[in-house]
Amino acid sequence: MPEITQVRLSGFGGQGIVLAGILLGEAGVIEGKYIAGSNSYGAQARGSSCKSEVVFSDGPIDFPHLTTSDILVAMSQGAYNIFCEDVKEKSGLILFDQSQVIPRKEGLNHIQMGIPATEYALKRLKNKQVANIILLGALITITKIVSLKAIKKAIRNRVSKRFQGLNLKALQIGIELGRRLHG
Repeated sequence: MPEITQVRLSGFGGQGIVLAGILLGEAGVIEGKYIAGSNSYGAQARGSSCKSEVVFSDGPIDFPHLTTSDILVAMSQGAYNIFCEDVKEKSGLILFDQSQVIPRKEGLNHIQMGIPATEYALKRLKNKQVANIILLGALITITKIVSLKAIKKAIRNRVSKRFQGLNLKALQIGIELGRRLHG
């Protein structure tokens, strides 16, 4: 049976959730992993709920949708509230944007880590649109789900040349924040 890791990125439309999922999946493909992914928006694109799901495997994937997340990335309170209970007990990881989400203190048996993604995006880059990439950098640093080389290549492949520099700077900030949290 292949080793499977299930990742759900969530927030609301306009936060770059789908792009983050595409980049994460492409980085997995670059590293030769089997990848399945899906995205969904609420009834309205911008401002409504949004999720991107990526399934990583070292062998063929029989069922391409998430059953229970190994990792949840939450960029909004609503997304956190909806998906926090769908994370694997004990071994599951919840990464959240700490200026957007107030985590539950009781009733969850997961590792929870707050990342100041939106705060740093505004403070250091003057652009909150790259908070998703900051969270992605932290996620990769903490979990090692894909290599930094692969995610940088995915950004170069998928992000317009005009925005590549900004996204690579955001990724570096996320890497730094992930190292502070995880050593």
